[in-house]
Amino acid sequence: MKLPRQFFRPLAIGAPEPYRELPPRLERMIHFVPPHIEKMMAKVPEIAKQVDVVLGNLEDAIPADAKEAARQGFIQMARATDFGATGLWTRINCLNSPWMLDDITQIVAEAGNKLDVVMLPKVEGAWDIHYLDQLLAQLEAKHSIRKPILIHAILETAEGVKNVADIASASPRMHGMSLGPADLAASRAMKTTRVGGGHPEYKVVADPEGDAPRAAAQQDLWHYTIARMVDACASNGIKAFYGPFGDFADALACETQFRNAFLLGCAGAWTLHPSQIDIAKRVFSPDPQEVAFAKKILAAMPDGTGAVMIDGKMQDDATWKQAKVIVDLARFVAEKDPSFAPVYGF
Repeated sequence: MKLPRQFFRPLAIGAPEPYRELPPRLERMIHFVPPHIEKMMAKVPEIAKQVDVVLGNLEDAIPADAKEAARQGFIQMARATDFGATGLWTRINCLNSPWMLDDITQIVAEAGNKLDVVMLPKVEGAWDIHYLDQLLAQLEAKHSIRKPILIHAILETAEGVKNVADIASASPRMHGMSLGPADLAASRAMKTTRVGGGHPEYKVVADPEGDAPRAAAQQDLWHYTIARMVDACASNGIKAFYGPFGDFADALACETQFRNAFLLGCAGAWTLHPSQIDIAKRVFSPDPQEVAFAKKILAAMPDGTGAVMIDGKMQDDATWKQAKVIVDLARFVAEKDPSFAPVYGF
């Protein structure tokens, strides 16, 4: 275990100083693009204007014979595109794959100063983060990278969920975590083939009342895991994200799943299809009515202490903190998307 005063020291001579706090970035959606498909790469400059994060995907969904083409496509995309305020991430292949080492060494060498975050799949424990942390420091030093490249872990194995708190605190390079429901379902031997979302057979039923039909309600397969992930991330000052929702045709279910994650504390979600971009933008930006009410609370309690009655409801120190979270996020959203400013009354 490192002593606290050692935690923020660079792991290689010449590597940039680790961040004490995450850089403030709006990350409502992490939009995945396949870098081996040229017609998709041609759309990236326009997509970058619409989303908060562009991620070049090198792992799942990239065929084995296209792995090297995807890596080179990402490097070309990174070097050729002006991303402005939009984040640039990549999801590399998992640590035990034959492509991971070339992914990280080539990308940092050729596009390291453009790269914000490396998403690491199938993280099982702090040891996986320690390995990538040290490797990134060595590569940053070798290639004179000016700012630290952050690590984002995907929580998609039972062991990873068990070790979620250790993963969240493993390095100052940690950016956050995403739920990976498909691989996690397989790891747990869950009986579903869906990528995110619920399942119609995972439900509760009302108590019997004679021969009357019994009401039933579908439950959320991922509530427990998301809550654990949010607690681990929040307690370490990093961000939690919902991962993919695979049914592109079911916009309502996607929006519902994203909103559940948002209400539980997630900062954003993955978008795998252009139709999901606006859903994520809408869901992970606070509701205007909630913002208006939160502003009332802050105005009535300028110093955040005491208790007041607003619209017939008592507000105190705790609700002031809740209101500040909502208003701060609304201001952040309005700065990135000026169209939200009049909606929020800024």
